[in-house]
Amino acid sequence: MFNNKMSKSLIASALAGAFAFSGGAIANSGLEQLHQENSQIVREAVRSQERINTIYEQTQELLGEYRTVVDQTDSLKVYNDFLQTLVTDQQRQIDSIQRQIDTLEDTRRGTVPLMFKMIDALEEFVKNDIPLRTERRMERVERLRDVMGRSDVQLSEQYRQIMEAYSIEAGYGSALESFQGTLVLGGNELTVDYVHLGRLALMAMSLDGNSAWVWNNQTNNWDSLPASYLSGVSDFIKMARREINFEMARVPLIAAE
Repeated sequence: MFNNKMSKSLIASALAGAFAFSGGAIANSGLEQLHQENSQIVREAVRSQERINTIYEQTQELLGEYRTVVDQTDSLKVYNDFLQTLVTDQQRQIDSIQRQIDTLEDTRRGTVPLMFKMIDALEEFVKNDIPLRTERRMERVERLRDVMGRSDVQLSEQYRQIMEAYSIEAGYGSALESFQGTLVLGGNELTVDYVHLGRLALMAMSLDGNSAWVWNNQTNNWDSLPASYLSGVSDFIKMARREINFEMARVPLIAAE
């Protein structure tokens, strides 16, 4: 009986030791696993923090880009408003120019006939005026007609040339001028010195100074001048050539019509 009890005690002790040993092993294994899990959690937490930091940095970059875009949008809006103001103003100018063009076309339709009338009137005036450089003046009238038929000459230039011709004609009315030319008398051609004082007097003198003539508006002929006028006509010629000072001289004057 003693042996049985003793055996049971030994068996119980052995089992207790085995359980104690097994429990310690189990406890150590659990701690190791817990440690590994904690390490894993820490690593996951670090990685999560790194991802959070990356996301935060990206968010900050996006926020900066957003603010930049907002600023650019505001600037573009101001600039677009400015451009719209310019476009509106340009459109007003275009409309104004178009109205002027339309008006100009109406003016052109009225101006062109007037210009032709001015040329006709100039031609008629030259024909009825004293025979002062008549050939040259008629050539100027013909050039004006040619200009009016040219498509490469602007209307403004055509009008300018007509006004220039009128200005030249007006100049004849106040100029003292002398020039050489041919005078036809009785079918004979004579080379003479012409001199005119505006349209008040148109005279001619032979190159030898022995004969002089004056244009008669009433008869449309050249009248021979008495010898008493030769000196005055000669002085007029010299004054026109700036050979002597201007002074009074005795010449026949005629009234222009």
